[in-house]
Amino acid sequence: MPSPKTPATEGTASLDKALDVLDAVGTAPAGLSQADLAAQLQLPRTTLYRLLGTLVQRGLLRRDPLRRVYGLGMRCFEYARAAYAMPDLVAAAGVELRGLRDMTGETVYLAARDGLDVVALERWDGAHSQRSRSAPGQRKPLHSTSQGKAILAALPADQREALVKDLPMTAVTPRSITDRRRLLAELRITAARGWSVDDEEMVMGTRCCGAAIVDSTGAVRGAISVAGPAFRLTSERVELLGPEVADAARRIGAQLSAAQAPRGPQASIEAAAVPGHWAFEGALPQWHAALGLLVWADTLAPALHVATAAGDRILAHADAPIEALLPTPGGVAARWGAGWHHVALDGTVSSSAATEALPRPQALALCADPAGALWACTADNGRWAVGPVDGAAGWSLAEPVTALAWDAAGELLHMAAPGSGTVWTARRGSTTLRRLATLPKGSGHLAGLAVDAAGGVWSALRGGWGVLRLEADGTLDRMWALPVPCPSGVALGGEDGRTLFVTSARDAVSRDALDAAPQSGRLFSLRTHAG
Repeated sequence: MPSPKTPATEGTASLDKALDVLDAVGTAPAGLSQADLAAQLQLPRTTLYRLLGTLVQRGLLRRDPLRRVYGLGMRCFEYARAAYAMPDLVAAAGVELRGLRDMTGETVYLAARDGLDVVALERWDGAHSQRSRSAPGQRKPLHSTSQGKAILAALPADQREALVKDLPMTAVTPRSITDRRRLLAELRITAARGWSVDDEEMVMGTRCCGAAIVDSTGAVRGAISVAGPAFRLTSERVELLGPEVADAARRIGAQLSAAQAPRGPQASIEAAAVPGHWAFEGALPQWHAALGLLVWADTLAPALHVATAAGDRILAHADAPIEALLPTPGGVAARWGAGWHHVALDGTVSSSAATEALPRPQALALCADPAGALWACTADNGRWAVGPVDGAAGWSLAEPVTALAWDAAGELLHMAAPGSGTVWTARRGSTTLRRLATLPKGSGHLAGLAVDAAGGVWSALRGGWGVLRLEADGTLDRMWALPVPCPSGVALGGEDGRTLFVTSARDAVSRDALDAAPQSGRLFSLRTHAG
């Protein structure tokens, strides 16, 4: 014979039933009718009616009188905001959210992580009638949102990788990232850059830029984001807006305590501008090992430069845009106008035997292997051919390649295809091309290649404010931030081959962006500790 129920057990049973109702409604975005709830929970009609009345009265549920369904009430959102954000975060974010909204005219959000989702906590609507309309309290997967990716990127590596391992990686849109390796690569870039991108991965036609909020203890408290239609929030605009969002997030974090959040180890590695002249379109950096200096060009206001980490000077001016550049004994060979010219270190321009063997057709990319043989990428009947200049067999690609680089042994040739963001690798003597890595969209366009002694592959991220290094297996090793939006080429040099030189462009940078990146067009150097 069952024991009689006590008031305590009856109260617990009622609480369990009320929580079952909340769980059922909370997992049904379109809401549930009373009949649906009764069938799903198998509760007596009178019991369910009483529970629904109490939950609605307390604000935990709301009833849609037109559709006659129940949804979660605003009280649930208030509880969630208090649990995941705490009042100090909401208060600290208010001024910055309003400032971003006013600066961009777009809708801005504050969000926090809950398990494998992010929950929207605040929304400040933009000035445009067509705008992002995610509702406060809405849950979204971490991997498909700028807020979620910003939060993941700011976490310690072990926590980040554990969360990514558990993510379902479901495609919300055709552009959602569903590959964990690709997601981790983007998160490393985001961690170094300081801001993230949702490139139509949550809603087609909507692009977002986000940044994580970190307090002085290193705890990730949430993230902010700016969202808008992709036609208005273009990739170029996002690249310029990203640092602003990151700065706003840092200011929010600073308000949460007296001290700034600690910076990650990569943030302490800074590129230094080499003293000297800036270029309109810096490009084609080549380390001249025999002379112990870097040669590079301003291709737009055509001039040849020579530099070390200590300083840079103009070697000679050209009368047409410079198309290619190669070190030669005693100077440099440069292609402009009608053909190749030899420029000595005293600035004398002439023709010489050093330029006779150089390719006459224009090449999209050109490099020398360790033995001194020249390799090029040229157009080939609607495709692109990569191979030795002497005409021997090479490789055929469906996309143009704008940079080539051999490894130290002369066995692997690396090719950069900025259109797809792919770095291709081919082994000498093989007809097979291997995809080494493909960069996520929004990270910037590949610009130049260099290979270190360990087989690591370096490239600048034009539009991405940085340079990256790939391991020999294609895994993203690290990224260094730069104070300019358009780095345009890379070369390894210095006495030990561990100084990375980076050229940058100024002409393509808007006037507003130049205010934030006044060193655009300068040559930069940084110590890599790699290879």
